[in-house]
Amino acid sequence: MSEVFRLNLSCFDPLGLVEKTGSFEDARPQLLESSRLFLDQQTENIFQFHRRGASGVEITLALTQLFDHLNQQLFSAASCQVDETSKKYCSLLALGGYGRCEMNPRSDLDLMFYYTEGGRQAAEKISDRMLYLLWDLSLDVGSTVRSSSDCLEQAELDTTVRTAMLDARFLAGSPLAWDDFMSRVFNHILGDAAQQFIKAKLEENQERRRKYGSSVYLLEPNIKEGEGGLRDLHAALWVARIKFKASSLRDLVIKGVLNEDEATNLENAYDYLWQIRNELHFLATRKSDQIQFEHQSKIAEYLGYKDNKRAPAVEQFMQAYYTHAAYVEHLSSSLIIKATQRDEVRSGVLGFFVRRHLEGGFTILRGEIRGGSDEMFRENPALIMKAFELAQRHDAELSVPLKLQIRDSLCLINDRVRRSKEMNESFLKILRHPKRVGSTLRQMHHLHLLNHFIPEFKRIFCKVQFDLYHIYTVDIHSLFAIEETCRLWDGEYDDEYPILARLAKDVAKRELLLLAVLFHDIGKGEGKDHSTHGASMVPTIARRMGLNREDSSRLQFLVQNHLAMVHVSQRRDLQDSRTVSDFAEKMQGMSENLRMLYLLTFADVRSVGPDVWSEWKGQLLQELYEKTYDLLEKGDFFHDKRSEKVRNRKRKVRTALLEDFPESRVNRCISNLSTRYLLSYHSSEIVKHLQLSLGRGKATLALDIEQHSEHNYTQLTLATLDSPGLFSQIAGVLSAHAINILGAQIHTRKNGLVLDILQVNSATGEAVENSAKWKRVELDLAGVLEGRVFVDVLLARQKTPSFMVEREKPKRPNRIDISNDVSDQYTVIDIYAHDRIGLLHDITRTLTDLGLYIAVSKISTKVDQAADVFYVRDIFGQKICLPEKLLKIEGDLLACLEEG
Repeated sequence: MSEVFRLNLSCFDPLGLVEKTGSFEDARPQLLESSRLFLDQQTENIFQFHRRGASGVEITLALTQLFDHLNQQLFSAASCQVDETSKKYCSLLALGGYGRCEMNPRSDLDLMFYYTEGGRQAAEKISDRMLYLLWDLSLDVGSTVRSSSDCLEQAELDTTVRTAMLDARFLAGSPLAWDDFMSRVFNHILGDAAQQFIKAKLEENQERRRKYGSSVYLLEPNIKEGEGGLRDLHAALWVARIKFKASSLRDLVIKGVLNEDEATNLENAYDYLWQIRNELHFLATRKSDQIQFEHQSKIAEYLGYKDNKRAPAVEQFMQAYYTHAAYVEHLSSSLIIKATQRDEVRSGVLGFFVRRHLEGGFTILRGEIRGGSDEMFRENPALIMKAFELAQRHDAELSVPLKLQIRDSLCLINDRVRRSKEMNESFLKILRHPKRVGSTLRQMHHLHLLNHFIPEFKRIFCKVQFDLYHIYTVDIHSLFAIEETCRLWDGEYDDEYPILARLAKDVAKRELLLLAVLFHDIGKGEGKDHSTHGASMVPTIARRMGLNREDSSRLQFLVQNHLAMVHVSQRRDLQDSRTVSDFAEKMQGMSENLRMLYLLTFADVRSVGPDVWSEWKGQLLQELYEKTYDLLEKGDFFHDKRSEKVRNRKRKVRTALLEDFPESRVNRCISNLSTRYLLSYHSSEIVKHLQLSLGRGKATLALDIEQHSEHNYTQLTLATLDSPGLFSQIAGVLSAHAINILGAQIHTRKNGLVLDILQVNSATGEAVENSAKWKRVELDLAGVLEGRVFVDVLLARQKTPSFMVEREKPKRPNRIDISNDVSDQYTVIDIYAHDRIGLLHDITRTLTDLGLYIAVSKISTKVDQAADVFYVRDIFGQKICLPEKLLKIEGDLLACLEEG
């Protein structure tokens, strides 16, 4: 930035105030007022400088200059009337981030009052005077009073203290005391027990990543402590400075540890992170280094990002941030490797310590793959892929020099190299290998080989989706999905998901399934309808890899349809033969397509984020798979058996019910059952339903609770008389008791008797096993149906209190989709909305007010986004076809969602 920025420091004179009043204590109120005014005015000036586009470095230096002047002036004022002799042995030092001149708007002030022999009294007196003032200014101050022996003792006990003193900087007081600190403390810290310190810092680094997330690609990253953040750079420089006895980054360049370009890269990395952290601190009302959703859009706007066809501004910003974070992780890791790398041992004993020669000029030593000549990749770039193939085959790691050589040689991978048989054969061998597929691909991604070998993959590198559902960036989600698929082959899911594990082991071409998993979201870098965009890229990629036409076609099919199974299983009525028939037709008559799509869907959903997969969703997917497989394999026989099934079920149900109920009641009851209902449940289930209904007597309702704890849901069966808005009332009561509806099958017989079957779970996603809670639900339901209790009153208890302000979350626009093509008998309404307490009650009440009858409902919530579907008919039992009526339905539902 060309603007020269200067703080107005002359307006602040604490020493003059003390001299004018006669003592520090008398001047204290004026000192506090003057200091606060100075800080407020200068901070506002710095903020405006930031808003005009100042760099991260410029702002951190301006803030450092501001606090330096504040502390220097207050030190002078606090030194008044302190013993002159004692003062000569005391100085004020900045430590930690303040010592490094890295002040952000809400950074801590880390100070040390250092004294030599004879200076303790002055140090303690000045410290007391200054600290109370700084605290009254609402500054976060960390302060100590120490001598050289104190410093060395604490540095020995605490690595954090030692690290902070490594960044010490002189502020005020005696230069002699500062010289004493440098000779007695700093030089000792820099040179003593280097290996022990480095080991402690690396362990601290690992612990930090465990605490703040071991992935660069977290949803709301911590810009300071998270991987790829400022602390990664700090840790690398601390380790390097200790190893090479360097006092600064510039000193590392002078000593030849870093070249000028590497130092510039580190400085630029700092600048980028500081600029974002400055904006984050200016935006926040309290100190926080987590880039939360509520700030991401504002930071994107500040940095000048604009919405475009491919992505909203906030997603562009976060993609750039994650790309930078991955680069920071690479920079810091490379520097740490330089500092910790041992000299190679060129002699050894047999086995692990003996160098063995491998194909392509590679060798293996001490469990590491090592390169040959410096020119090996320039002569044959396809060997880059061979390195990963060999590491996987020999269960070895790539050596650090080889990793750096690969990173520096990626520019050699042009289109001719990508198409080469040698490179593609190595890649496909990696996918076919029974072990370490996921970790090998992760390392290829980490070193950016995937981006160069598959240019289409680069479009989703660090690609973000701005919602609470997708926890990881698109590329990392795809790699996690690879690992989920491999777990099926490795036997990790044999007990938990035996059908999926068996199907996975039956897949003839594992590499084809893994390519589908790797590429399923590759179209997300191209804007909306990513399935179609991704599928259109597949033929080009397949040709480049040398796949045959059949494999290319299947790969394209899987990418195109990777969302279909989730959509149909979670949002369509699986008892509707039309649904299963249409889905089977989409499989192009091939069971292999269905099998691989099922496996791809499992891996996809499992790897989206924590708690996205549920046993309920897994059960729905399995049901869709089994019904579609039967139809594909048995064809017309599957349909022919339907009428026979209905007759057999009626006979079995009748026989079972006659043991407890009169024949006339049983016959009437069975004659009122629909074919759809009879085909939806087994005979034993129908008997239980009708026993509940017939046994209700004169009671308002009868409930049956069946626990499915292994699948984390409870099935609620409810028998009562039909009434307007019945399902809305049920939904409202359950919501008032913090019970979520996952799915609902509503069966209203010709005689007005209702049998509703609902699958529900708790707010924490588990079965609702508290019997006392179900008793309260039953009492409230009866009260509502009898008109004694009002749903709105019950829901009011669950509302968030007004004083509890929810954090801002990304919201999608509400949307209503209405179709008459999905089902032969029903109009299907898909509703997408921001989830809230009582949402389902409000939607179903609106449908009732519109004169619609709900037959099937499926409820799906993706973290904070509800996606509900309703199969409805009008009062005459017909689909809704009139355009004006359909518009009315859409308008009323949108209004209902907005009102909430």
